[in-house]
Amino acid sequence: MIRLLATDVDGTLVRSDHVTISPRNRAAFAAAVDAGIIVTAISGRQPYSIAHIVKGTALAGPAIGSNGSVAMDLVSGELFFEELLDVDAQRTLALAMRERFPGLKAVSVRAGGNLYVAEHGYAGQQDPGAESAAWQVIHRFGDLDDVLAAGSVKLVLKHPEIRPDALLVAARELNVPGCHPTISGAPFLEVSRAGITKASGLASVCERLGIDASEVMTFGDNVNDVEMLSWAGRGVAMGNATPEALAAADEVTLTNDQDGVALVIEQLLSGR
Repeated sequence: MIRLLATDVDGTLVRSDHVTISPRNRAAFAAAVDAGIIVTAISGRQPYSIAHIVKGTALAGPAIGSNGSVAMDLVSGELFFEELLDVDAQRTLALAMRERFPGLKAVSVRAGGNLYVAEHGYAGQQDPGAESAAWQVIHRFGDLDDVLAAGSVKLVLKHPEIRPDALLVAARELNVPGCHPTISGAPFLEVSRAGITKASGLASVCERLGIDASEVMTFGDNVNDVEMLSWAGRGVAMGNATPEALAAADEVTLTNDQDGVALVIEQLLSGR
């Protein structure tokens, strides 16, 4: 019996515009809640961004952000937990990656995902703006020492010419103790504390709720979804998923643009 549904956001729940939740997906999650199933969004995004995306849907409740480092009730704002990447570990990795890839820039995400400290010269969207943030988020710039001075829920490393998958290979080769590097389809490398993944974040939430892994269904499409697809009793990869996600899943559905998530939920509910 599935008691909890957890869905990734980009490439899974939303269309390829990274914004739109289709009417069919909205209806499927609402029907799941009506059937007594708990639903949650889980993403590399921060809670403020997840909250904006799922506002007005059945998913506007508990959510897991920053690849498992943060969990929060999106309605009440209650922070369930926050897992920080150690200062020494992130500094060791950042400096080693900078040595391999001159021009690499770093961003430290802190305070439950509500504070960004970006290195001067970082090229990317710095202020999410009211259109994509459910509440105020602070952004500021500093030198590399400033960026690395405090623990991060997520450390972002970006190079203007190096693909994220190449950065991931290098970070894995460095194998810095205390660090878990991954990618999500965004144009940068994402680093959490070692042992912190979407699976660990989801396991912590399920423990609070008294739900076993065998009672969980997860949906995902990318490298940062691999652990939770493997962990859940039923892991579903999207038709547009990466090879790593496809290999980790128990089954494959249609793509995010074809409402693959809704299809599986509809089948699940019809079987009940």
